[in-house]
Amino acid sequence: MEDNYRQQGLRRKLVNHLRKQGILDERLLEAFDKVPRHWFLDSAFLEHAYEDKPFPIGMGQTISQPYTVAFQTDLLEVQPGDKILEIGTGSGYQACILAVLGAEVFTIERHKRLYEKTTVFLQKNFPDLKIHTFYGDGYKGLPQYAPFDGIIITAGAPEIPQALVEQLKPMGKMVIPHGKGDLQTMKRIIKGDDGLLYTEEYGTFRFVPMLKNKEE
Repeated sequence: MEDNYRQQGLRRKLVNHLRKQGILDERLLEAFDKVPRHWFLDSAFLEHAYEDKPFPIGMGQTISQPYTVAFQTDLLEVQPGDKILEIGTGSGYQACILAVLGAEVFTIERHKRLYEKTTVFLQKNFPDLKIHTFYGDGYKGLPQYAPFDGIIITAGAPEIPQALVEQLKPMGKMVIPHGKGDLQTMKRIIKGDDGLLYTEEYGTFRFVPMLKNKEE
């Protein structure tokens, strides 16, 4: 797939925009510079790929705006070698950012067609990244691969899934947009060595809803 000088230049402008918005982790900004966002979008949106906006990817799902992807990833504080569980594969863009940071990513998508499409796309275009895709219910997580250093949820969760909390390592972090309705509060939940949960809040965001016990 093409990644020409113009697209690379637009990507650098996006990185500068994210820096001005308060994303200061240079490793994270470098990851955004490396991953061609336009590859993940329908051709109708190619001219707008590096705008800080979400776009539809089919089946009622969206690719989040770059700032939201960066903000959630920043809160996760990914280190090389971390095992990260992502709930909501979507286009695969967030998973690629995590993997470029050196994480081994386990990502779950509940839409069967989207899971199949994204799996083929990632295997073809990012074969060297450590990304494992799964079709299933994100609320259940992947207990067979637990525990995880971090869990990132890319849909609005009306409740904190207990099964996911249990799959966090001690001192692991979960980043989750939490709340019912149109707006959610971004939370970072840290699981202490004693098993207790410590919650931090980081403002409101808007996500598609996370649905329980539902695969499509």
